[in-house]
Amino acid sequence: MQGNNQTIQGLVGEALRESTDLAQKEFTLFKTEISQNMRTLFIGLAMVVVAAIFAIAAVMLLTESLVKWLATIVDSEALAALIVGGSLAVIAIGLGLWGRSAVTASSLAPQRTMRSLKRDAEVLSERGA
Repeated sequence: MQGNNQTIQGLVGEALRESTDLAQKEFTLFKTEISQNMRTLFIGLAMVVVAAIFAIAAVMLLTESLVKWLATIVDSEALAALIVGGSLAVIAIGLGLWGRSAVTASSLAPQRTMRSLKRDAEVLSERGA
C-alpha cells in the first residue's frame, strides 16, 4: 500500500511539473506572438503615415495643376485659385459635417448590448416577481 501511495504522489508531482512547464512554454509563446503582432502593427501604422504624406503631396500638386489649368480658361490665376480653393473648402466642410454627425455620442453607445442588458433585467425581474 505504501508503494502505491508513493507512486500516486510521484505521478501527481510529475503532472504538476509538466503542467508548470507547459504553462511556461505557453506564456513564452504568448509573449513572442504579442511582440511580433506589435511589431507588425507599428510597421503598418508607419506605412499608413507615409502613405498619408504622399497623398497630401499628391493633392497639393493636383490642386496646383487644377488652378493653373483653370487660369488658362478664366484668364486669371487669382480667380482660378479662388474657384478651386472655394470648391475644396465646400467639400471639406461637407465631409466634416457628415463625419461629425456620424460620430455623435448616441452612435457610439453599444445599442445591442444595452438592449440585451435591458432584456436580461426584464427577464430577471419577471422571475423574481
